[in-house]
Amino acid sequence: MTKIIFMGTPQFSVSVLTMLHDEGYDLLAVVTQPDRPVGRKRVLTPPPVKEEAVRLGLPVIQPEKLTGSAELQEIIDLQPDLIVTAAFGQLLPKELLDAPKLGCINVHASLLPKYRGGAPIHQAVMDGETETGVTIMYMAEKLDAGDIISQVVSPIEETDDTGSMFTKLSIAGTTLLKETLPAIIDGTNERTIQDEALVTFARNISREQERIDWTRPARAIYNQVRGLHPWPVAYTKFAGDQVKIWWGKEENQLSDAQPGQIIALEKDRIIVQTGDGAFAITDLQPAGKKRMTATVFLNGIGSKWQVGEQFE
Repeated sequence: MTKIIFMGTPQFSVSVLTMLHDEGYDLLAVVTQPDRPVGRKRVLTPPPVKEEAVRLGLPVIQPEKLTGSAELQEIIDLQPDLIVTAAFGQLLPKELLDAPKLGCINVHASLLPKYRGGAPIHQAVMDGETETGVTIMYMAEKLDAGDIISQVVSPIEETDDTGSMFTKLSIAGTTLLKETLPAIIDGTNERTIQDEALVTFARNISREQERIDWTRPARAIYNQVRGLHPWPVAYTKFAGDQVKIWWGKEENQLSDAQPGQIIALEKDRIIVQTGDGAFAITDLQPAGKKRMTATVFLNGIGSKWQVGEQFE
C-alpha cells in the first residue's frame, strides 16, 4: 500500500485529505500550519485540515517553519512513498522534495503556468477571468514550477466570487487527484514541462490591492470586490474612516461627477462615480461596526451621508 504524507491548511484542502483517507491510502501523517489566534478575542484556533485530521484519527505535525526544523526530520524519517500537498502555505526544502521515491505532488488552483503563487483564485477573479482550473503537478525548488501531470478547467461565472470558486476548485481538484493518483503510483502518468514564456504570478494579496481606486472602470472595481470576497474584503475611506465594501454591482448611470463621488443614495444602494461609469454599494461595513446592507446603513449611521460627498 502506498504510504502518503498529506500537507495542507485551509478549507480548500480538507476534501483532498478526506478523499485520500476514504480511498484507503496509508496516511502516515498530516502536516499543517500551527494553530493561530482568530477574531477580535484572538482565540487560538486550529486550521481546518487539523480539525479533519483529528476527526479521522490521523497524527498531526505542525511546524512553524519546515526548513531546519525537528519536524522536517520527523517527516523524512516516516519514509513516505509520496507527499501530497494542497494549499499548505510553506515551500518544501530540497531534502524533503527528494525524500519520497514517488516525489512530491501539489494540487494547485490555477491552470499553470498561469498564476503561480499563493493567491491564484483571488487573482483570477480580480482579473476578470472567465475560467480557471486546477493543476496536479510535481513540486520543484522553484515556486509552482514543476512539471504538469494533469489539469481540469473550471468556468468563473459572472456572479462567482473567491469564496464560491474556492469551493468549486476544491471539489474539482479532489476529483482530479483521485483520477490521477493511480497513474502516478504505477509510473504511467504523463508530465509536461511548463512553458516559462507563459508564466504569470499571483502573489499573496497585499493591503494595497484591497483598497479601491475609484478612477478605475466600474467593471474592474466589481471584479476587485468579488475577488476579495469573502476575505480579505475590499475597502475604501470616507471622512478618514475605513469602510469595507462587501458587495455591489456595476451601474449604467451616467454623471459628470468626479470618481469616488456619491452620485445617488437610493433605498438599498449607494451609487458612486467610477472612472467610466458607476458602482452601486449594496453591502458594507463601517469602521468598528458589523457588516450590514446599504438599506440598514442608510436608515441608521449613514443617514447623514449626502450626494456629492467623496470617498478618498
